[in-house]
Amino acid sequence: QVQLVESGGGLVQAGGSLRLSCAASGRTFSSYAMGWFRQAPGKEREFVAATKWSGGNTYYADSVKGRFTLSRDNAKNTVYLEMNSLKPEDTAVYYCAADWDLNILPGKMKGATSWDYWGQGTQVTVSS
Repeated sequence: QVQLVESGGGLVQAGGSLRLSCAASGRTFSSYAMGWFRQAPGKEREFVAATKWSGGNTYYADSVKGRFTLSRDNAKNTVYLEMNSLKPEDTAVYYCAADWDLNILPGKMKGATSWDYWGQGTQVTVSS
């Protein structure tokens, strides 16, 4: 069982930066694949980024590639999403997710239904 708590959201102007954090409980955090998704009002939850347990393989949505960076610190049971050059279209609730099986099924990481554990979300609003 893994419990996830996101933080770091807020209001920022276009072109600005934010860093989201996701703190996980559980002694086996380091064995889980971790991901970030986002959901804007009236839209489906969409994949942002994900990484395997080791952090050596990281995947990004095309819309954020080159602007967002996912990293994890297994010693702190925390995964981060560094967001730069933010755009108004990045406005959404951002969710952290965890799953063990996706370490060996990375092709399924982009599907929200593939993930077992979710945080409560943190709001990111980018003003133009």
